[in-house]
Amino acid sequence: MASISSLLNMPAPQIQSFHICASSSSLFPPFQKTKQRCKPKRHHASRVKCSGDTNRRDILIGLGGLHGATSLSSSLPALGAPLSPPDPTNCVTSTVVTPENGTFKIECCPPPPFTDYVIPASNNTQFRIRKAAHLVDDEYIAKYKEAIRRMKALPDDDPRSFKQQAAVHCAYCANGYKQKGFPKNLDVHGSWIFLPFHRWYLYFFERILGSLIGDPTFALPYWNWDHPNGMRMPSIFTTDTTSPLYDPLRDPRHLSAFMDLNYDFGKEDNPHVNPTIKQINSNLVIVYNAMMPKEEDFFGKLFRAGDDPDRHYGSLETLHNITHGWTGDNTNPKSNGENMGILYSDARDPIFYCHHSNVDRLRKIWTTQLPGGPRSNFNDVKDCLDSTSLGYDYQSNELPWLNAGGLVKRKSLSRAAPKQAFKVRKTWPTLQLPLTLDSILRTTINRPKVGANPLEKEVLEIELEYDKGQRLGFDVFINDEDDDDIGPLDAEFGESFVTLPDHPNQTKVSSSFRIPLNNLLQALDAINDESITVTLCPKYGKSLPLLRASR
Repeated sequence: MASISSLLNMPAPQIQSFHICASSSSLFPPFQKTKQRCKPKRHHASRVKCSGDTNRRDILIGLGGLHGATSLSSSLPALGAPLSPPDPTNCVTSTVVTPENGTFKIECCPPPPFTDYVIPASNNTQFRIRKAAHLVDDEYIAKYKEAIRRMKALPDDDPRSFKQQAAVHCAYCANGYKQKGFPKNLDVHGSWIFLPFHRWYLYFFERILGSLIGDPTFALPYWNWDHPNGMRMPSIFTTDTTSPLYDPLRDPRHLSAFMDLNYDFGKEDNPHVNPTIKQINSNLVIVYNAMMPKEEDFFGKLFRAGDDPDRHYGSLETLHNITHGWTGDNTNPKSNGENMGILYSDARDPIFYCHHSNVDRLRKIWTTQLPGGPRSNFNDVKDCLDSTSLGYDYQSNELPWLNAGGLVKRKSLSRAAPKQAFKVRKTWPTLQLPLTLDSILRTTINRPKVGANPLEKEVLEIELEYDKGQRLGFDVFINDEDDDDIGPLDAEFGESFVTLPDHPNQTKVSSSFRIPLNNLLQALDAINDESITVTLCPKYGKSLPLLRASR
């Protein structure tokens, strides 16, 4: 069946990064530890600069929209070269290791034959418009249900079947493929490749649905969870248990609940059906914060041939992780969070494609609609830079998060006699890494020369290692004073780190995430401060992360 090849990317821009600790000593600055309960608060941080590459090579990768891709070249890639497509004939059965269910195998490999795909010529009469799921009419719902029903009715070995389509995602995230010419796995999560892969993935899924009902204009809906009217599971997926859009493996507490984009999986769950103004505003600020202006912060880090399949999330992928976890069944430990809450099974739920349609939409908005004009696509795949070249676009809808920065409570300009963060302050000696995040950790970081270049972007980058098969979350606060609970509506709230587990046979993974600091420093009236205080607060996760020094 169809596959993708010869997908070229734009050259990468120069990227600067700032780290939480100096790489020369591999030591953290002095931390303070406490068993006190976390109290979140919003933005402010420190800066450490590292020069970026000036002449990065274009990245080339072929990723199978249906069933893998044929080889782009007979020669093997060199270390650090552009990614090449995997060999679909070398796909292997994935091994899943779980503490609840032990070890089991999952078959995600595609059936032959394998052929390259050529994008059809543009045809305006067959242009597809993706609409918000909460706004579609009865005629569309009937058509959507029929398309999914027919896809699910296909034989399991038909590459167009729902089972095989879900398996495509599984193979690319559960160690089904090796990188061409290297023994390391190919993974499409935790790097810049996340967004272009899923754009192609939905493209083929959508085209198959349209072909099954004889409607080339059929388009997937998008779950508009960035708008208050869409901040709950769309009713087309939840109200009719006999519908092909229904999946029993969803969290029953969240079927009609209002979403919490700062959801804490470690707390007792008492979701609200009717949202509060605070909850709505909190969600809007979280979306606003995720639209980070720097390419690497938004897309995630580069992934090149020979690299380890680590997790260097971009801000949009982190936001996407929260919705996955919110949707999957978290009430039964033996369910592993299936379907949506774990990578090997998430595409088995029809709502997956609706969720990723909105992720793709936000990617398009980031590229074309935000203030400042069109943005760079980083190392994106040439043929999918513009969704209209693939024959689809999105229904226009208001963006209430666009000005949500004004909802954040700015810190008082009075800096006199600030409260101490803890009743008893202890200065810990410099700690040797790795350091387990088993309690609240706090450090003061000296900024480089303040005000040397007012146009320079400051970024705090935190590197860590964690169990790839466990859900993990922690918050980062900047200059918090521990006086009230801190949340996304407070200036001291820096960012949340949230994973989406996949339970592969690899247990540990290196990761990093970045927090832009300029706006936080402004909101905290700390733009001229020589140092900042960074607090890391663990929220949930059975396997605690190890914090590491920067490279």
